[in-house]
Amino acid sequence: MESFVLPIGAAELPLKELATPQGHVRLKALAGRAEPGARLAQETTGPTASYAPLSHRASGFAPAHAFSPTGSGAAAPEPPRTMTYGECKKGLGSDNKFYVKSRFAACDGASFVQEWLMNGRPAGASMFNVRVVGTIARDSRTIDFQYYFTDFETTGETGALSMPITTKGTVPKTWPSGARFTRGGNAPGTMTWAQLEALRTFHETVNAKPGQGSGRSDLLAAVYEPLVSFKPPAPWKLSGATQGTLFMLAPRWDAASYLPNSTGGRNPATKGAATFSYITAMVLSAKAGAEERAEAQHIRTAFTHPEDTKPYMSAKKVPGQNVEDPLHRTVTAKRNDDNRNAATKQCRRYWGAGYSHGNTRDCDEYPFASTYEGAAEHDYDPEVRKFNFSVKPIAKEDNQAGGLILKSFYSKNRILDGQDDAFIVEISG
Repeated sequence: MESFVLPIGAAELPLKELATPQGHVRLKALAGRAEPGARLAQETTGPTASYAPLSHRASGFAPAHAFSPTGSGAAAPEPPRTMTYGECKKGLGSDNKFYVKSRFAACDGASFVQEWLMNGRPAGASMFNVRVVGTIARDSRTIDFQYYFTDFETTGETGALSMPITTKGTVPKTWPSGARFTRGGNAPGTMTWAQLEALRTFHETVNAKPGQGSGRSDLLAAVYEPLVSFKPPAPWKLSGATQGTLFMLAPRWDAASYLPNSTGGRNPATKGAATFSYITAMVLSAKAGAEERAEAQHIRTAFTHPEDTKPYMSAKKVPGQNVEDPLHRTVTAKRNDDNRNAATKQCRRYWGAGYSHGNTRDCDEYPFASTYEGAAEHDYDPEVRKFNFSVKPIAKEDNQAGGLILKSFYSKNRILDGQDDAFIVEISG
């Protein structure tokens, strides 16, 4: 028996066609084209992003602007924290390795294909799909990984039905090293093909206690990799790999003092929370009637027509437009103030001391003053391009609404200070 691990949907031929000499060649070709080195989502950030090659393909993403805000007034949408099997299946589709609904709900999957050989020639084929959905409840340090084994198929002569299959969630690397986890759930360990087909789904929980991380945020990053191994029943023998792995998910735990649940209430052992280390988007609306419309329009101009923005800079390309060049939050008061002062200086330079029109306008700046990429970035790092930002006087109400959205976005998505976390900005409408 030879085994292959492919992105779900990659084995697009009918199974009976894979159980032929031509199908054998096609399976090897599919395996070779499936980004053989890429193991992590393209949007992975923080220490985990250095562990393995990132996918060249963007993950499937739920549109952030579809989430509903909670409460009244300007606020970022509440990120979803649940995901159904149907949502994961649809999000992965036929060619996505990952589907990221939010930083609290993500999934990956793979197709496991076995080719059964007699005298070196294909006699039959079998396959099944595995999808793993990771979700995190609000202010929780426990990540729930729900496994789904589906789409079991056989054709020709195989030993699939009695083949033992072992499933295990592994954590091959953590930053810092040596972290300990508490596991729970009802993962069955080893079951036969027929037993797994009947069971279909089970889950595992992973919890990391605070105090194991690094820095002021108590950041603990990790790689979570579902491992599926199998052993063909006698008299069949396995040629090649005896196991296969799904693509890696990127869990993270923190206990930052400036984020929700920083004390754990009456139980310090539960302070902080878990997320997935994926770059996510903050969405601002440029639609008529949106509270932050003027700010959104300003940022859109900075993205699409930087030559029309102030201060002038011929090679201006502001960050935060894509995951290759994201923004990074800073909670340092002086850095925030320096960014605002540098932006205000340019508003006065281009619109004069009266740019506020009787205190009815604010000097809006992008990138935001609360990011390392703000207007004073060049003062801290002479290597970066000077004036690679945009300022514009806009209505005070719009600017303040944008600020409230940004503040709530940081909180709801647990955006950390520093280079180990990142986000981008999208303009809708």
